[in-house]
Amino acid sequence: MSQRPFARRVAHLLRRFPWLVARTQKMWQMTRPRFSMGVVGVVLDDRNRVLLVEHVFHPYLPWGLPGGWVERHEDPVSALRRELDEELGMTVEIGPILAVQNEHGSHVDLAYLCRPTSPVNRLSFELLDHDWFDAGQLPRTHAFHRLAIHRAWELTVSKLQTNEQ
Repeated sequence: MSQRPFARRVAHLLRRFPWLVARTQKMWQMTRPRFSMGVVGVVLDDRNRVLLVEHVFHPYLPWGLPGGWVERHEDPVSALRRELDEELGMTVEIGPILAVQNEHGSHVDLAYLCRPTSPVNRLSFELLDHDWFDAGQLPRTHAFHRLAIHRAWELTVSKLQTNEQ
């Protein structure tokens, strides 16, 4: 269990009043360009477990993939590297895009396959915890995150089978 009392209190408050997040997101969108973009990394370790993080600001489904917003004029791969460093203090090798989603017509999410090149070194104030999960142990996550994770596992399994032949 994470020893992050302030973050736990914020998460508890947001889970009691999730409309606060929705209202804040609406206000945030008013400051963003016409289209916003997010990136997430499906980080698989050498045992093909996926790294999930527990988010403070996601009251409905707190567990999900690490990632964040792409800033104006920022390359999505650079944004993912920056987000993983800021949130987890980790570096990764970034591979192919696994999934793309256009949500509500004004937000696009990209999911990339990643392999860690360093361990998780810290958690930002946005995160409560992290853990590595096998296929049968996934907590509830957003549908887009589940899709990206399953595509990563399919891609990894097919590569393993090709290498064995």
